[in-house]
Order: sequence, then structure tokens, then C-alpha cells
Amino acid sequence: MSRSPENILLHLSPSEDQQIRGLFAELEARGFPRQQQTPHISLTFAPAIAPDVIQLASQLLPPLIPSKLRRVGTVVFGTKRKQTVAWLLEASDDLEIAARNISARNPEGRGPRWTPHLTLGLRLPREIVPDYIKALDELTSPHLRELTAAEAVYWRPRIQEETILAQAGIHLAP
Repeated sequence: MSRSPENILLHLSPSEDQQIRGLFAELEARGFPRQQQTPHISLTFAPAIAPDVIQLASQLLPPLIPSKLRRVGTVVFGTKRKQTVAWLLEASDDLEIAARNISARNPEGRGPRWTPHLTLGLRLPREIVPDYIKALDELTSPHLRELTAAEAVYWRPRIQEETILAQAGIHLAP
């Protein structure tokens, strides 16, 4: 049974998902810890997301999917022994506003805050973070400047259930 929180998140386009998984494999081949997470961009999370938060996401996100997010830097999250390396992303104003509204509605969330990012190295020992970032820079194509959020989902890891809230090219009934 997973102890991970429930999430409302964005999945990448299939080709970009494969590109990121390829980066994970190349980093592992260089001796770094294996990354097993599905590439995604979290909007909000909680031990259990309230139904009204899911409802709001299902109303706000469909007109915004697909959505482009621009890669604007590499960030390190965490101040202790384990740290996370991610690409910092910049979203459109509309997606930013929607994400902040969804996060604000989540009573167990972080209020109206959203730091769009794509995790590339989860829970890394802090002593390897500089080398991990260097390898990531070496392996990442300079042409990879943008990512596409092709799907918004509500993910319940405890029961391994994913509910599609919005999908590129598909109109879902409310």
C-alpha cells in the first residue's frame, strides 16, 4: 500500500514522456539512482483530496489542455540529506491562475501557491546533487525548451487509480 499523497497532476505528451524516461535511463547508466516516477507536473496534493477540489480542477483545466510549459532553469528542493532535482517551468498565465485556484481550494495544500516543475532526480543524497545536475545538463538536448501538458489527472496511489480530468483533443463531460 502506497503512503504517497493523492495528486492532481499534469502528464506530458507521450513523446516527451519517453524522452524524460530516456534521460532517467541515461542517468542510471552513469551510476546515478534509478528514477521510477512517472514524469509529471503536480498542481496540488493531499493525503485525500476533497471532492470540491477535484470538481474545480475538472472545470478549470479542460480548456487549458494541451498547455505548453517553458523550461526556465534547474532547481534543487530540500535542505536535508535527501534532495530533489527538477526543471523549473513557466506556465501560461491562464494555467498559472487555474493551478493557484485549485491549490487554494485544497485545505491541505499550500494555499494559492504553485511552483511548476518536473522532477528529474527524486530523494538524491545531497553529496551527489552537483554531479547529477552536471550529467543532466550534458544529457539534455539544448532544443528541449518546452514541455506539453497533454493530460490532467486525479491520481490516487493508494488504490492505483487515475481519473482523467482533461485530455488534449478530447472534450470530457462535466
